[in-house]
Amino acid sequence: MSFALDFIRILAIALNVIIIARVTVSWVKLSPSNPIMIIIYGMSEPMLRPIRKLLPNTGGLDFSPIVVIMLIMGAEWILNAIIGLISNTGAV
Repeated sequence: MSFALDFIRILAIALNVIIIARVTVSWVKLSPSNPIMIIIYGMSEPMLRPIRKLLPNTGGLDFSPIVVIMLIMGAEWILNAIIGLISNTGAV
């Protein structure tokens, strides 16, 4: 089960890096046609858009990255706990 735990951990780190890159890039004025912007926005927007729709309008502040990072951390914790339980009971 070590592979599954490592995979979940790496996936969570990669998703968090994408979200943090999105926040960092939003502070810099880059062209929307910049390839880096296209990649970062293309990977982060599907995670942020549904959360942004649920959150109330706070003016110029976007709290959706914070919520998404907390959800990723929670999902990682839950999946690690489930895999740990499965591996401890011997069930496959």
